[in-house]
Amino acid sequence: MTKRAVWIALLGLPCLMWAFAAVASNPQAELQRWQQAAGQPGNAARGQVFFGQRHGSEWSCASCHGQPPTQDSKHASTGKKITALAPAFNSERFTDSAKVDKWFKRNCKDVLSRECTSIEKADVLAYLLGLK
Repeated sequence: MTKRAVWIALLGLPCLMWAFAAVASNPQAELQRWQQAAGQPGNAARGQVFFGQRHGSEWSCASCHGQPPTQDSKHASTGKKITALAPAFNSERFTDSAKVDKWFKRNCKDVLSRECTSIEKADVLAYLLGLK
């Protein structure tokens, strides 16, 4: 191995580890991220109401994820299986920031016809984290 290859490997590994760390997360860290963005704590009661409301459209979050979202469910139009959303019932939920961002963006547009605000995300996460 050349000196250049060794340096590339030595410098590339920390960069790769940093990139992974930037994506890896946990539900509590995701809640903190959205609370910080909103400048206020998430409210579980408000999140529960938000989760069940249709917001003027055909669907609510609960239409696909169930109410409470503690069991596997099916997408309202495609019938595709959706695993439990509450982290206490599915340890893989809210463990990847990129996926959290992707699914909040997609699902909020389906339910609200817009992206969710930071406080709406914090409220929903506070609700979901409270489900045991």
